[in-house]
This record gives sequence, C-alpha cells and structure tokens, in this order.
Amino acid sequence: MFDDKVLLITGGTGSFGNTVLKRFLTTSVREIRIFSRDEKKQEEMRIALNDSKLKFYIGDVRDYASLDQAMRGVDYVFHAAALKQVPSCEFYPMEAVRTNVIGTENVMNAAQANGVKRVVVLSTDKAVYPINAMGISKAMAES
Repeated sequence: MFDDKVLLITGGTGSFGNTVLKRFLTTSVREIRIFSRDEKKQEEMRIALNDSKLKFYIGDVRDYASLDQAMRGVDYVFHAAALKQVPSCEFYPMEAVRTNVIGTENVMNAAQANGVKRVVVLSTDKAVYPINAMGISKAMAES
C-alpha cells in the first residue's frame, strides 16, 4: 500500500511521529516528510537517523501556506500535530483552538487541495466526553 509513496507526518518530531517514522523507515516508502515547528528536534532527528528518505519541513499547522507547500506530491498524511497537555490548554484555550481545530482544518484543506489520498488524524480519549479545553478542541477537530 505504501510502496513508493510519499508520507507526511505533522508533529513528526513528537512521540507518535517518532514511532510511526521508525515503522516506515524499514519499508519501501519513497519519502517521509517530517513537518513540525521544532527545529531543534528536527535537527536531532536528522543527525540521529541520517536517512535519505527523510525530508524536513519547518512549519506550523496554523499556517495554511506552510502546509500547502509541504503537501505537494504527498500521498498519505499522518496528522499528529496538536496541543496535548491538558493544563496548557486550560490556561490558553484559544491556543488549543488555533492548533487543534484550525490547524486540523488547515491540514484537511491542504490535503484536499494537493490530492492527498488519505489523512489519518490522531485523536484522544479526552475527545469522547470532553470536559476540558484540550478534549473539546480535539472533539471539534473531528467534527
């Protein structure tokens, strides 16, 4: 299914991004794009893995243009970029909305505009019966 395909992982330097990346590095995927705003983690990943399949894109899901550029030629997207810490989202609920809701909308719109075959969006158990800003922002992203 993924043979000779191009994958993009938003939030690619996070825990899920690292896990899915390691899974796909051993396959016949043509290219894996790591999209995140954390340049330090990207550089550490670039040095540690030293793999020609990897391409790194500095950007933020809040910025449609950076997503649009990174998604050109992409077949599949794994959307893991999110604000996930409950206390941070409680203190800054509009930041959770900007990243988790608007950022996800940007991912979906850029994917559609670029003919991406499929987008896998990470969720959380906190979106099932949301009682905090993080949970409700993730639930809204799924709507």
